[in-house]
Amino acid sequence: MPSKCILLIDDEQRLSRVIETCLRKLGGWTVLTAQSGSEGLQKAHTQQPDAILLDVMMPDLDGIALFRKLQENPATQAIPVVLLTAKVQPVDRESYARLGVVGAIAKPFDPLQLANQIADTLGWQI
Repeated sequence: MPSKCILLIDDEQRLSRVIETCLRKLGGWTVLTAQSGSEGLQKAHTQQPDAILLDVMMPDLDGIALFRKLQENPATQAIPVVLLTAKVQPVDRESYARLGVVGAIAKPFDPLQLANQIADTLGWQI
C-alpha cells in the first residue's frame, strides 16, 4: 500500500522539523511542508496531499482563513484538515467542526504520540 502524504503548514521552522521527522519515522508518511498560508494553499492545490496538518496562528494567512480558501477551491475542498492549535476548548472544537475541520490537536503535543493522534483522527492505520 502506498504511503500517505501529509502537507504540514506551519510557520515555526523548528517545530515543523520535529513534526516532519515524527510523521515520517513514526507514521511512515511522506511529509510536504509549507511555511506560510499562501505557500500551503499553492502546495495543496498542486500536490493534492491525502491530508493537511494546519497551524491556526500564522502571520500572513491564519489557519481558519486558509481552511476557508481550501474549501472554496474544488481541487482542495475534499482534502481532510487537522488543526494544530492551543485553542481546544469545547467551544473551539464545536466551531472547528461547524467549519468542516476533521479534528484539532492541542499544542503543545507529545511528538511521540502525534502520528497516532493524526491517524486516529483521520481513520488511518499506522
